[in-house]
Amino acid sequence: MASDFGYMFGAGFFGTRAPFFMDLVTLIVSLLPFLVAIAISFARNKHYKVHAYLQIFIFAFSVIVLTYFEYGVRVSGGFNTFMQGSGVSHDYAFVVLIFHIIVSVIALIVWGLTIFRAKKQLQSGTHRKAGLVTFAGVILTSLTGIWVYFLMFVY
Repeated sequence: MASDFGYMFGAGFFGTRAPFFMDLVTLIVSLLPFLVAIAISFARNKHYKVHAYLQIFIFAFSVIVLTYFEYGVRVSGGFNTFMQGSGVSHDYAFVVLIFHIIVSVIALIVWGLTIFRAKKQLQSGTHRKAGLVTFAGVILTSLTGIWVYFLMFVY
């Protein structure tokens, strides 16, 4: 199966030491807040169905990208392998990585709950607040993911 996905481990397109899959995932993660902001703009303009479908699509796409990323990390050898060419302290990068993972997992859970509880939240008037918390989580996930990328492949 690894041979079917060999392209994943070739040179990336950002010009760093990162493999292709890491560049692709980083690009998608960096665009994620903008995509979610577009979906939110539909709700603000009272296009609620478009908002709902976009949120579901972006969430599902994010889960697929996360699966692709995890596969690539596991097959490549993980964090220690990626840190071999970095000039950053292993311990510092590891702390940042753990922080990123915690933020990302919480954001993914909150996002999923916000989607699946949307009708109840709309009835109770809490959906907007849940959406804002989700959006903040997506932004933090994006920023911390870019931070990890820089620590492993740029510095």
